[in-house]
Amino acid sequence: MYKHLLIATDGSEFAHRGVEHGLSLASRLKATVTFLNVTEPFPMFDWGSPMAGYSAGAEFTSYEEEGCRFARQILDQCKAAAAGLRVDAKAVHVENRKPAEAILELSKAEGCDLIVMASHGRRGLARLLGSQATEVLSFSTVPVLIVR
Repeated sequence: MYKHLLIATDGSEFAHRGVEHGLSLASRLKATVTFLNVTEPFPMFDWGSPMAGYSAGAEFTSYEEEGCRFARQILDQCKAAAAGLRVDAKAVHVENRKPAEAILELSKAEGCDLIVMASHGRRGLARLLGSQATEVLSFSTVPVLIVR
């Protein structure tokens, strides 16, 4: 049925449920997995101070370093879980992108036939503004499994 799953994770408890579910499915189907973690672009805005550019530069470097460290930690945990289930897996960290865009692009580039991701199930204003899961569902050309 499915041969190559893309499992997206942001490291949250919600995303962990998606990772577990996706790995269980991959194990049963003898499918390969590509794990994905995305670091969103550094938030740029004007602080209204002559030193804002200098401060932003230092914070930008710290943001990038922490994003890479966090992604490595999360993706290493995912790969270890996959190895425990004897699932062939690789990990990809994409920097400076919106998660939905990175998920859609990587699923196509890797030839994935199922995207697995968790939904935070937000309501109210957050729901009106949209979510990454909603965007992936709207634009994906392959099936998407949303885990709650």
